[in-house]
Amino acid sequence: MKKVILGFSGGLDTTFCVKYLQEQGYAVIAVTVDTGGFSKDELAQIEQHAYNLGAQQHITVDAVRGYYDRIIQYLIFGNVLKNNTYPLSVSAERLTQALAIAEVAREMEADAVAHGSTGAGNDQVRFDMIFQIELPNTPIITPIRDLQLSRADEIAYLAERGVVISTEKAAYSINKGLWGTSVGGRETLQSNGALPESAWPTPVSKHTPEAISIVYERGTPVALNGQTFDHPVDLIQTLQAIAQPFGIGRDIHVGDTIIGIKGRVGFEAAAPVLLIKAHHALEKHVLTKWQLSWKDTLAQFYGNWLHEGQILDPVMRDIEAFLDNSQQMVSGTVHITLFPHHFQITGVESAHDLMSAKFGAYGEMNKGWTGEEVKGFTRIFGQQTRIWRQVNGAETALETEASHG
Repeated sequence: MKKVILGFSGGLDTTFCVKYLQEQGYAVIAVTVDTGGFSKDELAQIEQHAYNLGAQQHITVDAVRGYYDRIIQYLIFGNVLKNNTYPLSVSAERLTQALAIAEVAREMEADAVAHGSTGAGNDQVRFDMIFQIELPNTPIITPIRDLQLSRADEIAYLAERGVVISTEKAAYSINKGLWGTSVGGRETLQSNGALPESAWPTPVSKHTPEAISIVYERGTPVALNGQTFDHPVDLIQTLQAIAQPFGIGRDIHVGDTIIGIKGRVGFEAAAPVLLIKAHHALEKHVLTKWQLSWKDTLAQFYGNWLHEGQILDPVMRDIEAFLDNSQQMVSGTVHITLFPHHFQITGVESAHDLMSAKFGAYGEMNKGWTGEEVKGFTRIFGQQTRIWRQVNGAETALETEASHG
């Protein structure tokens, strides 16, 4: 019997896929990739559900730390927020899952690989592209997309085979992972409308301001409130538990999907937003203006290309090398105060701080140069513009400026 590796979440779509693939003559090996969104009990329930459906085997892949090492650390190094808003929670997660599923399929010499994506969103492209690159000779089966099934069609099909699925669809779809939780509902299917308080997975339960501190070493968060952690994943989870009850990191992202349409999704991501903003604040103190400028340029491309599923493009390794090298002096402590629905970065401490008092105090005469040296510098700095205006005439120059104004 042919083996198919199925990316399995235990939801309606992948439940349908197990039964459908069995009827197509496949032995189904269900693979659940944990990227920080499941508890141990939930993982156990998903595994039991797979076996109840008749899967030949179920495999749980713990990809949480690998998720950080391969992707998240570069999102922090690059201060990546897509459209200055979204920490790429789902985008990065799906690529990690696709890569893990492809690895299982390769190791087990599967005859086919399958996923439950529909034909409407980004995930179909991300899964397909990773599988095509990693498993070039392995057929990809996508029952939900290929059969163009509605939710009602799937429920009816399963009911005929003795699998009872609740017909009540949750008002909001929730996707939880280490790097944030996405929230979709009727409000996000239109251009106007805020998600109600009841839609957010974490209620706002903290109302008293709270001071925290994050320590970075070479750009990597290593300590929180004086506590060091074995791995940044543990710090992220701890910070999330502290900050999310303030309602920090909630927003609605509007962006362009890979397939060319606009999309709108809510998300809560207190830890990602705090870690990125604190990291950026530290960088503004310890990096030069051109380091910051080129980092912004490359990181924006990196985030967009990652969002579109191109994690395996070799240019991504080149940018990661740049980002990694840029972090040599990004060490220090960032102090933050948390408030309901917002936060304030109160300052940084770093041995590499370029605001060192030895070069002068803000608002006073600097110690690194004299007034005469500034006069000479500004004369040289404006030399070419001055020559242009003298050659072309001040009146001509002003006319040229006015015509463009």
